[in-house]
Amino acid sequence: MYEYISGKIIKKEPTSAIIDVHGIGYRIYIPLSTYETLGQPGENVKLLTHFKVREDDQSLYGFASESERDLFRLLIDVSGIGARTAISILSGASVNEFKQRILNQDVKALTLIPGIGKKTAQRIIVELAEKLPKMETGGSASSTTTISMKSQVLDEAVRALVSLGYNKLSAEKSVTKAAEKLGNAATLEQYIKAALNMI
Repeated sequence: MYEYISGKIIKKEPTSAIIDVHGIGYRIYIPLSTYETLGQPGENVKLLTHFKVREDDQSLYGFASESERDLFRLLIDVSGIGARTAISILSGASVNEFKQRILNQDVKALTLIPGIGKKTAQRIIVELAEKLPKMETGGSASSTTTISMKSQVLDEAVRALVSLGYNKLSAEKSVTKAAEKLGNAATLEQYIKAALNMI
């Protein structure tokens, strides 16, 4: 129904953004890779979208690249995978990284994602093994701009992990380890991805 949304950023968080379009504020759920490409509040942005309608909910999901949206749509077609889980998957790996995990049949890597058990991981691999090679992945949509290591950045990383389903204590420990490993010259997305691998 909605192909894209273009407007002014009012607020952004690691898992969502509020975009003002002619006086109407839309909350759009996003993966971490898209969060990294967003500008600052007050700047204009254009996101590709997917509109999800259920009996008790209507949600709008936004993506910085066509390949992210394509993968999201493939994932929600898998039995047992909802939109929020698909966003968590996209937040934990780039499109190319995820594609490689599927082709390598890496069940263990998939089960690290909250809500993904062994059977679900195996189902994802079976259902996507033939579809992913045909999908255009393109380049990474992640920003290469680095951010300084500040407590605010670490707090955002912890909040992102908690919103993905991890408990706060585990999130804080893994983010601290990620910060020690990566040092000061890494993006928020890199800190979160490193932390996900340490939980």
